[in-house]
Amino acid sequence: MSPRQPAGHGLLDGKIVAVTAAAGTGIGSAAARRCLAEGGSVVVSDVHERRLTETAAALAAEYGEGGEGGKDGGRVHAVRCDVTDEEQVRALIDATVARFGRLDVMINNAGLGGTRSVLDMADEEWGRVLDITLGGAFRCTRAALRQMVAQGGGGAVVNNASVIGWRAQRGQAHYAAAKAGVMALTRCAALDVAEHGIRVNAVAPSLAMHPFLARVTSEELLRELAGREAFGRAAEPWEVATVMVFLASDYASYLTGEVVSVSSQHP
Repeated sequence: MSPRQPAGHGLLDGKIVAVTAAAGTGIGSAAARRCLAEGGSVVVSDVHERRLTETAAALAAEYGEGGEGGKDGGRVHAVRCDVTDEEQVRALIDATVARFGRLDVMINNAGLGGTRSVLDMADEEWGRVLDITLGGAFRCTRAALRQMVAQGGGGAVVNNASVIGWRAQRGQAHYAAAKAGVMALTRCAALDVAEHGIRVNAVAPSLAMHPFLARVTSEELLRELAGREAFGRAAEPWEVATVMVFLASDYASYLTGEVVSVSSQHP
């Protein structure tokens, strides 16, 4: 049985947050909702425009009032962005600053998985997973850090990695390589901007259940993965999002270059 989601405690009061891949019901939308619950104003972004519009409308209805709300008082703004396109990534950051005046937190959630043996994997499949999952994290991290430095420093980037960046799993060479790359990017970028007072960290979830994952993964594999968890269940997306918010908040002021496992998985 999943625990009840805790109430917000103002961890991100007054903070301006951008979240990629925030549409739908996965970790990205949970992160956006959690940032709003903790007092932040949020720019949600996704490549799927219809789902993005629906998500933004739902979040605005629930959290639209109060906080530092931009020109019209709302705390939610939506910007379509394909993280493989450098111009769109820059436009996302520019739109965030135009709407709210600055960027305090960047949550890089966009990623693409899939299951394929190395024996059968085409260059195109390998390249697409790496370009979205690792290349997208790089482009968004770079753009966010440039903005934070231009603002005078301070701020936080939180990347979504995966325990599969540490552990082997059949059919996951492309995704595992990408997520291991996200971990390395996190550690190195953190050192590049430490002098500016900017922190870069990542979470590494094991298994977070949401409808999209259920559609693309067999029930047998999901049962097997859940059985490896100490609690005998997958995490709820909000359970990953709460750790993201912690890393984005001033409670994590001395953490940078860290990858925090959000997992109950045992060997």
